[in-house]
Amino acid sequence: MKERRRFLAAAGALAAASLSRSAGAASAAACRPFDAARQAAVSPDQALDLLKQGNARFVKGTMIHCDLMAQVKATAAAQAPFAAVVGCIDSRVPPELVFDQRIGDIFAARVAGNFVNTDIIGSLEFATKLAGAKLIVVLGHTECGAIKGAVDNAQLGNLTATLANIRPAVIKIKGIEGSQDSKNKKLVQAVADQNARDAAAMLLTRSEVLRELVGAGKLKIVSAMHDISNGRVTWMA
Repeated sequence: MKERRRFLAAAGALAAASLSRSAGAASAAACRPFDAARQAAVSPDQALDLLKQGNARFVKGTMIHCDLMAQVKATAAAQAPFAAVVGCIDSRVPPELVFDQRIGDIFAARVAGNFVNTDIIGSLEFATKLAGAKLIVVLGHTECGAIKGAVDNAQLGNLTATLANIRPAVIKIKGIEGSQDSKNKKLVQAVADQNARDAAAMLLTRSEVLRELVGAGKLKIVSAMHDISNGRVTWMA
């Protein structure tokens, strides 16, 4: 009986060691930062799939955990992110976490209300034309304070000018029943959706650089909405 127990214990140890080696290998592959070769091999559609897969992991709680300092060292000389995300500054919607990405994987431009202006568009031209990213995501989110402020036409210092970028989306939304202020959740969400779509469309109308990349099949631009209550991202375009 003792010999049998020793045999089973040894077999279990060998199996555990084998699984550990396999997990280590998989982890090493999953944690390898994007370089120029990996970036070049990813199509715009594949880039979108990578973010969809990442959000699915985030929602399920099965995120990939990597040695971030190892990634810091690996990306110190160069970067080659496969995607760029325009998101809100809201503390509940960090793009790298929402899409389960790590150092060197994505560019992130953040501003209250995830709108785009000359500075952000120029940054995205750098991210794509010069740095090679294959995808741009305009990521809105539920219960957005900037959207609520724009709906209420709030006035406060420099924030007034910031929210003016969102007002066109507010004006477009018609026919929502109920109060026409931020207490109306359906209205706020309709404006958030419209604002994200408008920002994605504006990238094409205001940037010849991005328009040419999309036309050549080298870039995809989409809008999406993050639900802060469950972490799930819904793709709108």
